[in-house]
Amino acid sequence: QVQLVESGGGLVQAGGSLRLSCTASERTFSDYAMGWFRQAPGKERKFVATINWSGSSTYYPDSLKGRFTISRDNAKNTVWLQMNSLEPEDTAVYYCAARLKPGISSFSYEYDYWGQGTQVTVSS
Repeated sequence: QVQLVESGGGLVQAGGSLRLSCTASERTFSDYAMGWFRQAPGKERKFVATINWSGSSTYYPDSLKGRFTISRDNAKNTVWLQMNSLEPEDTAVYYCAARLKPGISSFSYEYDYWGQGTQVTVSS
């Protein structure tokens, strides 16, 4: 069982930045691809970013490219999501997820473990 704990959410003004962290309990963290997803109130969960086991490959939806950056440090069992130029539309609960395969994926059903989520609120 992999436990994922997110942190770093909060309230920020439009145009600001936040850095989310997700720390995994599993020592074989380096075997997993990781992803970030978000869910706004009343809406379905959406893909935000994914990174492969080594950090050499990342993928984002076109709408977030250039503003969001995913990275990882396997020695720290941690993945980060750097979010810049935040907009009110980015307001959501952000979830970290682990995929028990090394390759990236943008599909939530391909992830095996999920964190509890961290709230990000962007005020206008």
